[in-house]
Amino acid sequence: MVEKKAKQKTQERKKELGHTQIRVTNPMATPVKVYGPPLSTAVCRVLACLLEKDVEFQLISLNMAKGDHKKPDFLKIQPFGQVPAFQDEKISLFESRAICRYVCENYPEKGNKGLFGTNPLAKASIDQWLEAEGQSFNPPSSALLFQLALAPRMNIKQDEVVIKQNEEKLAKVLDVYEKRLGESRFLAGDEFSLADLSHLPNAHYLVNATDRGEILTSRDNVGRWWGEISNRDSWKKVVDMQKQQHSP
Repeated sequence: MVEKKAKQKTQERKKELGHTQIRVTNPMATPVKVYGPPLSTAVCRVLACLLEKDVEFQLISLNMAKGDHKKPDFLKIQPFGQVPAFQDEKISLFESRAICRYVCENYPEKGNKGLFGTNPLAKASIDQWLEAEGQSFNPPSSALLFQLALAPRMNIKQDEVVIKQNEEKLAKVLDVYEKRLGESRFLAGDEFSLADLSHLPNAHYLVNATDRGEILTSRDNVGRWWGEISNRDSWKKVVDMQKQQHSP
């Protein structure tokens, strides 16, 4: 009786939070849970990390249009009502880059063991480029994505001044990347790392959902780097998940 009530309560909670999609499962273990739609740049950053690390997870896709992310049960695990939210056993986390760091540190022997470095210097090098992504690459690329991809769908007039300003800002960032990637295969060295992975969501949409993709692809070293990181199996799986969600 108790077990039946517990099962019913779990089903009701899943219904409250949205449709549950199992991507990687092991019936003998409690999987990591990621809440949010895979089309979200922050959510797909976490998914790419989990796939790269070969960590089993359960994706619970929320209906943002219906306000699933503002419901009381969700706010218990993500107080700001944003995505992603993340659970691993009894712990809860939010903010995609923090979640990715946790996944790498908590599952060091799984999947890509060097994704967040294996010594203090490697970790520091990866961290500095993660900071560059969050503070220098993300703001102008996010502004461009909103103006070029989202605004038209929302019937919002595009702001050409904002577009021009952020194109210039992003170009300056990518000039630095071009030099760096002429010296090493990836941003933090010669091995793919969390620093590269973190760029995938916004770069993917810039290249595939706007007419400004050449800002990345036209640069020799950045274009080579983008071609390599976007063809990783982990990212291809994320893109497949996005297509499945986007399909009717």
